[in-house]
Amino acid sequence: MDARVLLIVPISIGLFAGNGAARAEDTPGAVQALPPIVVTGTKPAIKRGSDQNASRVVRTLPRVLVYTTPLAGSGIDPDKVPASVNLVDANQIKQTGSLNVTDALRQYVPGVSINEVSGNPFTPNVEFRGFVGSPVSGTPQGLAVYQNGVRINEAFGDTVNWDLIPTAAIKSMNLVTNNPAFGLNALGGAVVVQMKDGFNYHGAEIDTMGGSFGRVQSSAQWGKQIDNFATYVALEGLHDDGFRNFSASNIRRFYGDVGVKNDQAEFHLNMGAADNNFGATATVPVELLRQYWGATYTTPQTSENRVGYVNLTGKVEVTPTWTIDGIAHLRVFDQKTQDGNPTGTRPCAADATLLCFGDGSTPANGLNGVQLANPFDPNAVLGEDDRTTTHTTTGGVSLQATNTDQLFGHNNRFVVGASFDSSVTNFTASAELGTIASNFVVTGSGIFLGQSGDPVSIGPVSLRTTNQYTGLYALDTFDVTKAFTVTAGGRFNVANISLQDQLPAQPGTSLNGNDTYTRFNPIIGGTYKITSALTAYAGYSEANRAPTPLELGCADPAHPCIIAAFLVSDPPLKQVVSRTVEAGLRGTHDLNIGTLGWKLGVYRADNTDDILAIPSPVVQGFGYFQNVGSTRRQGIEAETNLKSNRLQLNASYTLVDARFLDALQVGSNSPFADANGNVQILPGNRIPAVPRNRVKASVDYSITDAFKVGGDALYFSSQYFVGDGSNQAPRLPGYAVFNLHASYQIDKTMQIYARADNIFDNRYATYGTFFNTGAVPNFANGGAPFTDPRSLSPARPRAFYTGLKITF
Repeated sequence: MDARVLLIVPISIGLFAGNGAARAEDTPGAVQALPPIVVTGTKPAIKRGSDQNASRVVRTLPRVLVYTTPLAGSGIDPDKVPASVNLVDANQIKQTGSLNVTDALRQYVPGVSINEVSGNPFTPNVEFRGFVGSPVSGTPQGLAVYQNGVRINEAFGDTVNWDLIPTAAIKSMNLVTNNPAFGLNALGGAVVVQMKDGFNYHGAEIDTMGGSFGRVQSSAQWGKQIDNFATYVALEGLHDDGFRNFSASNIRRFYGDVGVKNDQAEFHLNMGAADNNFGATATVPVELLRQYWGATYTTPQTSENRVGYVNLTGKVEVTPTWTIDGIAHLRVFDQKTQDGNPTGTRPCAADATLLCFGDGSTPANGLNGVQLANPFDPNAVLGEDDRTTTHTTTGGVSLQATNTDQLFGHNNRFVVGASFDSSVTNFTASAELGTIASNFVVTGSGIFLGQSGDPVSIGPVSLRTTNQYTGLYALDTFDVTKAFTVTAGGRFNVANISLQDQLPAQPGTSLNGNDTYTRFNPIIGGTYKITSALTAYAGYSEANRAPTPLELGCADPAHPCIIAAFLVSDPPLKQVVSRTVEAGLRGTHDLNIGTLGWKLGVYRADNTDDILAIPSPVVQGFGYFQNVGSTRRQGIEAETNLKSNRLQLNASYTLVDARFLDALQVGSNSPFADANGNVQILPGNRIPAVPRNRVKASVDYSITDAFKVGGDALYFSSQYFVGDGSNQAPRLPGYAVFNLHASYQIDKTMQIYARADNIFDNRYATYGTFFNTGAVPNFANGGAPFTDPRSLSPARPRAFYTGLKITF
């Protein structure tokens, strides 16, 4: 690929059920239940039953709590959280019919949008409030992700590999905002994933689905409790050919949990593994898309992700008011990527029997340091296969104490905790020369580039990095009155990042470095219960992100590199600091037709010393990371839903206004770049790749107790192309997607279901950038040059799926 990728709480506010008996919706064998309805204050829980008035929703629910720290012992009443909280539960994940956890986030969290920057639906960017959690190396990250209390952002680039999360085994996902207790990288918030166990899931289920583009997927889960012991196991497998050439996906995941508990203590040993591979076909020039929607450009683009992890968690009630939570974890992550690209290598201008790099006169050297002879046909179009390997081992511990003693006669909840994580990464990169065929496939020649070029250079990389993250946090939630609650606290973060170049030192290419970043991030906020059904909240918090080893290894504008591949230097970068303020209202009301819930909130997050990936003006396809001053993300979030025993309606609107606050001159591949390859960003310019308006709506209706139908609609407005920070080029058009689904419960154990995605077959793109039109001829147009620099990630056309679910 030439263009390298450089408010409000839901009505079911809650979000975490305690370790009690299995919930109805988590227990196989029952007809699919409605999503939980949260009952607050002193109102009795509503029960579900056919013997009640049809206008009432009848249902008994367990107590629901909200996470305020990564560990489970911090759960509090959602009406005391001074920030927006968003929940996706297991039933909503099932409703998507997908083993891709990000599909549920996009559909059910108002502010979330998805950018398929890699060209594969299973490896997307998740964007929330203008902050991104991405699996793509080189993407500045802004979301922290926790699974069972363990931070799973990968150490080398803070990337989030959503494909490694076993979707069927998820009990709930909570997107938390405005809380520094979640440590590094929680600039825009934290996604807290809580997994199932044998105490809250009983029975067995097999779910198999197939359909368009060769999709075949299956999941199986089983949970059982015997007295104080419980076991849970989940297996998932998926194959999808993809609608684009070379875009097949294969997913294999396992998750298991063994638990034991009594009245005072609970312990779990959970483990997981995944072995996934993807054809990540990336963006494609619009001139190719006009001819074929499944086209690709400079392939192969593949990635292989493997992970294995084991966690030991414990919770002990030391006294009636003191609880201790702890986690010890070990995680091993392996990734291999192959990226077919145009190359800066070419026959030398003075002697075509030799190869040069960049300017036609600088020698292109082999691994032995000797200039390479030119073995290629004079008419061949040269390319290269860039390969990387990443091996990371992470271990850590977390400990937390929670106290619920009254303070001055008022209810009070005090939490103090500490965490330490250490990661060692071995990263390598290599470049194999080859030729680009008429189908844009790069075929390797077995000839590998050694260190070549100046100031833009390429060559093998072997780097060892060590990340050590330490955090100490405290939060106190104090009931000033029965209606007014105040929360205050903060977290102190220490990040030490060490880089050790494993190759012999060469001038200008040494990666050795050691950087330490420290910061205290405060939080203060309050909630006020205006009535039993209406709560106001407001809060302020700060969060920070330390530069990653990847960013530190590619931060010299004078020596740009291929992002995430050929690192060249280690100049210092400043840490990013985000300051967030948000406020809003949320409420629930019982109506004759069901329960109405709503929320309305506003927020503003200001980043200082933000880090962006900057395309190099020196040569196309290279870039570097740079602090770019201050940026702002602000907006409005509104949601309402109606829930009854037969009908569920949900609608939301989100405004995300993301802008630069400082004047900047940065390199860009934009067609509006000046003669030096730069664009001028002015204060107030919008940040690319962030849709400003998002509208979501869904409906589910039970025609009978067994037959259910539903649909959903998503709308995302236009966004600026990546590289167009100056906002001069036409924007990537907005898009709307409509989906339908239905299910029929044949008997107590068997259910058939079907869904149709993108029913109007809308052809749209979720991500756009620019590429070098002169790097490779347009073989689809007889070898003529490309004339349009826009390059897009096309979305999946209309698709149909059907499945069978068996529960025992």
